[in-house]
Amino acid sequence: MSGLIDIHTHYVPNGWPDLRADAGPDAPWLRAETESEAMIMMGDKEFRRIGADCWHAETRLLDMDADGVRTQVVSPTPAFFNYGRTGEQAGRIARIFNDLALEIVAPAPDRLIPFCQVPLQDPDAACRELERCLAAGHRGVEVGNHVGDRDLDSAGVETFLQHCASLGVPVFVHPWDMAESPRLDRWMARWLTAMPAETHLSILALVLGGVFDRIDPSLKICFAHGGGSFAFWLGRMENAWHRRNDVIGTSEFPPSHYLDRFHVDSVVFDERALRLLVDTLGAEHVMVGSDYPYPLGERPVGEVVRKSGFLNETERQLITSGNAERFLSLS
Repeated sequence: MSGLIDIHTHYVPNGWPDLRADAGPDAPWLRAETESEAMIMMGDKEFRRIGADCWHAETRLLDMDADGVRTQVVSPTPAFFNYGRTGEQAGRIARIFNDLALEIVAPAPDRLIPFCQVPLQDPDAACRELERCLAAGHRGVEVGNHVGDRDLDSAGVETFLQHCASLGVPVFVHPWDMAESPRLDRWMARWLTAMPAETHLSILALVLGGVFDRIDPSLKICFAHGGGSFAFWLGRMENAWHRRNDVIGTSEFPPSHYLDRFHVDSVVFDERALRLLVDTLGAEHVMVGSDYPYPLGERPVGEVVRKSGFLNETERQLITSGNAERFLSLS
């Protein structure tokens, strides 16, 4: 079947029950402004203006057709992870959003693939919610790249990832809750610098934290935004692992040994950056992602992959659909 598979898109429901009585006055809610426009609110603060493409399947399908996208993975918007709340609160919120996600994708189950969210701060509850969602129709899970000060190599998160591996569930890792400072509050610098750094750090945690040494190689895991800055700085990490092994020799092998253990998406916006990803990770570990429908995403979807002259047709087919078919168990 022809057409792109977009591994990285997000949804927001067109409203949900009031969470503030249970989760506090800063809980997320949606301020509807017109039939096709709304504002995500965090308590009394405006967070992000969104449109019907976040919740309306027909709008998404029209955009997909225009961009030649066969299938979308539809994942939560990371602002709703709620890892800073209690596990019980985050679990209730996750159940609400996960059930609403199934309603959003219901009009096109052959083209819109839902990924759920889980209360990752409570690994047992996260495993239970994952299993509930899989039974209901979700096909994978999106997680944030850290839980408070705990990275992906924390014991609880590793337990959850191992459960995903045992079930054959694909995991999509998205950065969230980035560092704030006056220096990062200009020019969207948190999105332009802190977000790639967060993703880089989360891959490093799986490597130097020894997770890839301990966890089943069957784990299917993909990192957003081209893996952040990881590919560019692999040489620096490799050098440090050899020259300061007394400090960072915490993995059984140097970082380059683990390049076949994860995927990244292609939303890097520049042929030179995509070439670096392919040269570093191999074409078989890159999948088209767009960050649809948000303004910092790529439209038309997959444009850089389509136009990159360094790719041969076999590599292009892998990146546009072949890798995702295997990652999502579609073939």
